[in-house]
Amino acid sequence: MVPGADALEHFREDTLTRQPIWNACFFHAFPSGGQIVGFMSKRAILAVTLYALSCFGPVHAQNASAERGKYLADLGDCSGCHTRQNGPAFSGGRKFTAAFGTLYSSNITPDKQTGIGGWTDTQFSRALHDGIRAHGGYLYPAFPYEYFTHIDRADTNALFAYLKTLKPVHATPTKNKLIFPFNIRAMMWFWNAMFLDKAPFHADVNKSAAWNRGAYIVTGLGHCAACHTPKNLLFGDKTDKAFTGATVAGWFSANLTGNKRDGLGRWTTADIEIYLKAGHNRYAAAAGSMQEVVSLSTSRMTDNDRAAIAAFLKSLPAAAEKPPPAPDADRMQAGEAVFVQSCSACHLRSDPTSPRDYPQLGGDTLVMGRDPTTVLRIVLAGAQSAVTPNSTTGYSMPSFGALTNQEIADVTTYIRNAWGNRAPPVSPKSVGSLRKTISSEAN
Repeated sequence: MVPGADALEHFREDTLTRQPIWNACFFHAFPSGGQIVGFMSKRAILAVTLYALSCFGPVHAQNASAERGKYLADLGDCSGCHTRQNGPAFSGGRKFTAAFGTLYSSNITPDKQTGIGGWTDTQFSRALHDGIRAHGGYLYPAFPYEYFTHIDRADTNALFAYLKTLKPVHATPTKNKLIFPFNIRAMMWFWNAMFLDKAPFHADVNKSAAWNRGAYIVTGLGHCAACHTPKNLLFGDKTDKAFTGATVAGWFSANLTGNKRDGLGRWTTADIEIYLKAGHNRYAAAAGSMQEVVSLSTSRMTDNDRAAIAAFLKSLPAAAEKPPPAPDADRMQAGEAVFVQSCSACHLRSDPTSPRDYPQLGGDTLVMGRDPTTVLRIVLAGAQSAVTPNSTTGYSMPSFGALTNQEIADVTTYIRNAWGNRAPPVSPKSVGSLRKTISSEAN
C-alpha cells in the first residue's frame, strides 16, 4: 500500500460524511488529546492535498452552474408562473384559466414528495424538451415546453442545479379542472405530434452573434410566442402569424413585428432595451402580464441580453394588415367629451423632464392594438406601473368603471383614433362582456 493511503482512505470517508475538508485532514494528522500518533509521509500529504483540490474543483463548478441557473430562471420568468399569490417562491399553485378549463402550476422546489427533489437532471431535461413528467406522464402545454425544447442541455442542467439549491417547500398544487377530452393527459401525444418541434436551436451563420443570442432567448427560454402569437382551437401556435399579438388570459399582448402602427416598426433597438429594462418608453408602458415579465425577468437581464432581444425583434418583418376603418364622427365627439372630463388632467401633461409623466396616448402601440381588451381592462379596473429596480418612480391610474359601457366605448374609440392614432372602434357590447369577466374573476 502507498504510504499514507490509510489516512487518505479515512479522509475520503470523512469527506463523504460532510466533515469540512481541512478538518478531515488535520483531525487524522493531529487527533484530539494533543498527542501525535504518527505522521504522514510527504507522499501521503501530497495525496491528501491533491484529493482536496479535486474536491474543490467540482464544488466550484457546481456553484457556478447554480449561479448561472439562477440567471436562467430569471430569464425564463420561472418564479412568475410557479408562485401562487402570497405563496412561497417556486412552490406552484398559480391558477391559469383557458377555454378548456383551469390549470395550476407545479411545485418546482426540491421537495421530494411534492416537488422535483427526487428528479434526476435527465428527467428534468425531458420535461423541458419533451413535455414528459418524471414518472412518464404527459405535461400540458400551459407549461411552455414547446419553446423550452430549444434550450440546450447545458442550460437545462444549470437551471436544474439552481432549483436544487432552493428551500424545499411541501406544497401540493390544486388539481387541474379540465373539460373532456382535455382532462385525458394521453391526448397530449396527438398535440405533441401536431405542434411540438423538437429541433434544437441552430445559430444562423448569416446573422450576428447578438441576433442569434436574441433568437435563442425569444424562441426558447423567454417563450415570448406563448403570449404574443395567436393560438388555434387546440392551443397550438398559428405559425403564419408569429409574434403578431394575441389575447391570453384576458389581456392583449402586443404585436412584436415591424408594423409601424401597432408593432415595433417605429421603435429603435434602444426603445426596446429601455422598455425591457424599465417597463416603459416613449411608445408604450407595460400592462397586464407584461408587467410581471418586466419586473421578474427582463429588468433583471444583462444589458447585452436585452440588446440581443432587441436585435432579433427588430428583424421581424411587418405583419400584413388591412387599414382600420375611420371612426364614426359622433362617437369621436362623444369620446372626446369623456376624455376631457375624466382623462385629460393626466394624459395631456407633457413634460419630458418629469419622470412621473403619465403615458402619452398618442403613438402608443398598445393603445392602437387590433384588440382593445388591454386598454378596456385598464379603464375598467385601473392600473399600476411596473415595479423594477431600474425605474425609480411610478404611476397609478384609478378605475373608471363607474362610466357606462357606452361612455367607455366612446372614450377608448377616441384615444385609439386621436393624435394621429388609428385603430378599430370599440363597441359597448365588448365593454359589457369584459366588465362581466372582470367581475367574475374577482369572485
